[in-house]
Amino acid sequence: MADLARPVGLGLAARGEVARVVRWADVARREGLDSVWIHDSYFERDAVTYASAIASQVPDIRVAMGALNPFTRHRVLLAMTVSAIDDMAPGRTILGLGSALPLRLAQMGIRYNPAEAVHVISEAIDTLRELWAGRRIPPGTPNVPPVEPMFPPVHQVPIYVAGYRTPMLRLAGQKGDGYLSRPLESLASFRGMVPKVRRASVEAGRPEDAVDIAGYLFTLVDESRREALNRAKREPFVIYMMAIQTDVALNRAGLDLELRDRIFGLWRAEDYHEAAQLIPDEMMDAFVLCGTREDVAARAWEYHQAGMNLPLLQPVVQEDDQVAEVIEAAVDYGTEAAREPVLVGGHEAGTTVSFDDRRLTTGSRLRRRLAAWYEIVRPFSFTASTVPVAAAGALAAFEGRFHWSLFVGALFAGLLLHIGTNVINEIYDVRKGIDTITSPRASHALLKGRLTEREAFAVALFAFAASAGLGVWLIAERGWPVLLLGLAGLVGGAGYTMPPLQYKFRALGLPLVFLLMGPLMVVGGYYVVTGTFAWRAVVLSLPVGLLVAAILHGNEWRDISDDARAGIATFSIKAGRRAAHIGYVSLVVGAYVALSMAVATKALPPLALLAMLSLPLLVRQIRSSELGASGQQRAIAMIDLQTAQLHALFGGLLVLGVALAATVR
Repeated sequence: MADLARPVGLGLAARGEVARVVRWADVARREGLDSVWIHDSYFERDAVTYASAIASQVPDIRVAMGALNPFTRHRVLLAMTVSAIDDMAPGRTILGLGSALPLRLAQMGIRYNPAEAVHVISEAIDTLRELWAGRRIPPGTPNVPPVEPMFPPVHQVPIYVAGYRTPMLRLAGQKGDGYLSRPLESLASFRGMVPKVRRASVEAGRPEDAVDIAGYLFTLVDESRREALNRAKREPFVIYMMAIQTDVALNRAGLDLELRDRIFGLWRAEDYHEAAQLIPDEMMDAFVLCGTREDVAARAWEYHQAGMNLPLLQPVVQEDDQVAEVIEAAVDYGTEAAREPVLVGGHEAGTTVSFDDRRLTTGSRLRRRLAAWYEIVRPFSFTASTVPVAAAGALAAFEGRFHWSLFVGALFAGLLLHIGTNVINEIYDVRKGIDTITSPRASHALLKGRLTEREAFAVALFAFAASAGLGVWLIAERGWPVLLLGLAGLVGGAGYTMPPLQYKFRALGLPLVFLLMGPLMVVGGYYVVTGTFAWRAVVLSLPVGLLVAAILHGNEWRDISDDARAGIATFSIKAGRRAAHIGYVSLVVGAYVALSMAVATKALPPLALLAMLSLPLLVRQIRSSELGASGQQRAIAMIDLQTAQLHALFGGLLVLGVALAATVR
């Protein structure tokens, strides 16, 4: 386990797989972090359960629950809970105690009065310490026996008082072992809080430094400050926290109260895209640590200089890569060598962070460029072009006409056309202002400058040229019909958003995408492989094409507001949200109906019904669409990606079923 020069902790929310959170805690231990704090977020998961798992499985690191509250957990229950965790992590357990967010308490129907909160928490601290010491406490109801703990006395468990109002700060100074600053506390506000805690300690007859000062610092790490800020603005949690900042906090940060109210209204309406566009960089910088690892470490050091003994870096996005980056930033902060004295007039005036701007090596630049290319071609959508050709190949095999080399040629020709289409679509969506930095599913490769428009055009032209090269060979093998099929695919792909056609913007996207990536690709792929046309290929193309159209339709339905602002027309805009919901359900359910009818009429073999094993994903999509239709925009935020997953599973099982039928036959 590494040793750091100064303590720093990792904050985590009680969400996701418990085992994964335990692994992150173990990484934090190995890197030398002081503690792992589990943030109690209501309507997610129970923080105590996660803390218990860490306490029982990860040695040599302190485990904190912060902050629990006596409004939802009676103080006797809190004493019992901490006793059990103390048994698993003796001397390593920390309890954060606060009053929770009033909004969450109100949602649960729990009465909350700020004036009473300090009294309730003060009593809870007294009760906890009495019970942990093995002493009786008076009963809560007259004429009943006193409460006597039936667990052994616990080790010393520090109690950190969480809150931001002055009475809570004074309580921390009077009774707390520590003070826990709330998430997204601005540096300006925090500077004014620490002296209040210190004064209260002295007034209570305690040493001025009796209270340890800790605080959650929400963090998002990226390769540059600009990218980190843009990503953080798109997170619904960050938008929510910006929307509920207090007047005092905003005034201290020099921010507009009216702007906060507008963001709150958009958050309530679940219009996260518009809300994100309203949030200025200054607002993000005031409350969130965004930037490179070095930027984050430098900002944490500023909080340390303001009196924060124990910064708790908590990732805004709780995923493996972000948690790893945040832990690295914590290590940077905790490393003594990262600080240098600043000399003013020959005298040491303090310390600051001597981090240099990150300079990308040649390898790093190459990786970023490859990542940008990967991003702009949108690999998650590739099943839309590979499944139709694979289905055509399976049908050809079922009929005893399969040709390997021609099948592979058709598969790659279709995939390359799809790549070119994706890139052209990205270019013109950015040109028309449809994709912005806060768009939920935009690739951002162009928006962030990772690729220039010229480079993007080069990628598209290369893909179209490579597809055409394969097309020349296929024409030589199968004749002029392949030329017509290829031209239709090329014009249809490039003309999706490129002038003069731009049929995506004229409410023609759905029918034409259905035809191009359904009948055209399946029937065309079948012709390339077999040299003939067949009505069975048309039947097979229907369920495949319906699900491809559903991917596009889900995207258009979700983006109604953005597309309307950009002045373009889609089916969803013309038909309205209600009809868009009905249309989406009709497309995804229609694919299963079409397959069932094809098997019932013996157009396809019974084994094709293997695709029905994808029904659980269909149920998920129908449920998401119902929530989206009820106004819960977040439910369809990822509907295009999730529909692509449904298409991939359905199509893969369909291909497998027909291929198995070919083997049996």
